[in-house]
Amino acid sequence: MSNLEGWNPFTKVSPFLFIGKKEQLAMALTKARIVESIHDQIGFTRNKSSEIVEIVLEIIKNTLASDEDVLISGFGKFCVKQKKERRGRNPATGEDLMLAPRKVVTFHCSGKLRNRINSG
Repeated sequence: MSNLEGWNPFTKVSPFLFIGKKEQLAMALTKARIVESIHDQIGFTRNKSSEIVEIVLEIIKNTLASDEDVLISGFGKFCVKQKKERRGRNPATGEDLMLAPRKVVTFHCSGKLRNRINSG
């Protein structure tokens, strides 16, 4: 047992492993936290901050809905991609079926954001 001295079984283990799903969701950046940050950093009222966030998100949603990409310099690019019809399977019944064509939104982060994430 001497080779185990100082060994910590929790090293290199994700902290998310020991908390529930609700706690993990609380760690995500929410719209409310963005509004609060604008309020704290710029000094706008909470209502004005909320209105700004809603307007920006509405612009992004409308742009994506019209099949245009959204490029935010230094952050990344949201792209609308067309998925073709494809074969699928109902997992409950095992029945083969055709999945309809659809559009999906993808995100590609900028080099600056990637470097910032990977640097620490």
